[in-house]
Amino acid sequence: MTDAFELLDLAAKRLGGMAVAANDEFFGPKERLLEPAAAVSVPGRYTDRGKWVDGWETRRRREAGHDWCVVRLGVPGVVRGVVVDTTHFKGNHPQACSLDGLAGDWVELLPRTELAPDAEQRLPVDAPVLVTHVRLNIHPDGGVARLRVHGEPLPDLRALAGPAGGAFDLAAAANGGEAVDCSDMFFSSRHNLVMPGDAADMGEGWETRRRRGPGHDWVVVRLAAEAVVERVEVATTHFKGNHPESCTVEACLAPDGGRHQAPQTGWWTMVARSRLGPHATHAFPVAAEGPATHVRLAIHPDGGVSRLRVFGRVGDDGWRRWGVDWLNALAAPQAEAELLACCGSTAWAAGMAQRRPFADADAMATNADQVWAALGQEDWLEAFAAHPPIGERAAAGWSAGEQAGVAAADQATLAELAEGNRVYEERFGRTFLICATGQSVAAMLAALRQRLGNDPATELRVAAEEQRKITRLRLEKLLRP
Repeated sequence: MTDAFELLDLAAKRLGGMAVAANDEFFGPKERLLEPAAAVSVPGRYTDRGKWVDGWETRRRREAGHDWCVVRLGVPGVVRGVVVDTTHFKGNHPQACSLDGLAGDWVELLPRTELAPDAEQRLPVDAPVLVTHVRLNIHPDGGVARLRVHGEPLPDLRALAGPAGGAFDLAAAANGGEAVDCSDMFFSSRHNLVMPGDAADMGEGWETRRRRGPGHDWVVVRLAAEAVVERVEVATTHFKGNHPESCTVEACLAPDGGRHQAPQTGWWTMVARSRLGPHATHAFPVAAEGPATHVRLAIHPDGGVSRLRVFGRVGDDGWRRWGVDWLNALAAPQAEAELLACCGSTAWAAGMAQRRPFADADAMATNADQVWAALGQEDWLEAFAAHPPIGERAAAGWSAGEQAGVAAADQATLAELAEGNRVYEERFGRTFLICATGQSVAAMLAALRQRLGNDPATELRVAAEEQRKITRLRLEKLLRP
């Protein structure tokens, strides 16, 4: 099982993590919580408020309650472990702490836990929910030197790719990539490879010790989603007398492997062994054999690399897998809100949210059918009411795309559709519903005329089947740009 504290620090300042609010910071400012360097103590150093402290420290509380600090994560994700470090806080450390996460509303990630003085405390978190902020509560008051929030990055890739599903850096931590394993990181962490921007110095890259025997060093990066790679960049910025002699880049498709495990087999060469120079960015175009979920950078024989960038486009399978992971991680109210865009029945959305996690997109679709079939007539009617009439010019969003077949219809045809909708509504008391995707105006008009002859019970079942088909199509759309 992967050590939670080997995962990415989602609150790291280099990722954009920021302490945004605190109820009190009398002795030490909240911003020091996220400083990357270890906390220090400077004997004899005082300010006009007392002893200088390298951390966040509140005044002595004289009333009931507790102190708190809100941290915006640099990248949204699922928290797996938190480090609450009270180093140098001995008679002024908090008695206990707890942690909440913002997932639309605040949810508890870590219950109240006792804290020791002058110690780095690693606290596992068992709350698999996607959060954007965390709130550290200290009971009742005191000082904390550092806060680290380790977890799985899971940003919304749909916004990154844009409507056209464009290429982006799939290795970047800010985009959901993760350096999952490496042969050595004696001088600096593998996570540095996928940080934003250029490295400021060698310490912000990945550097291995000097290899005295055969072999070479390597690092494995899990991509943000399964994708076809188009270009790889290997930067040796600041590494001059200690850059690798050359590198090789391999790829692997292992969507069903452990999220934080490096695949052992199935690797193919994406970039053949190529020389690397000092203090430079090396770009390699790629003719990929197929989609990949992981890349492995091999450096020969050892040395330092500042950044690894892997640009590519997410395909259909990649979007489906990413989308299910994202939907599974949402808090229940957020998941219900997203699912309501697929089917307007609140009971259906709640039932789907309760059935998570889904194993894959096919399992999600199967569950969607099952939940829909178990609903009552009122729930079906609620879903039907969320649709605009076929041919209505005001249709927007997914409805507009689904009704593309009527976009070019002439006024006479639109008038015929409107009249058919009016007659249907008079007969059945609701708007005519049909899965319009890919259908011509003629086909929809023919279906409308035919269904006007149904009895109410039969027509209710027909409309319910049309809604089921619409829901399936929209679930697919939910998981991608």
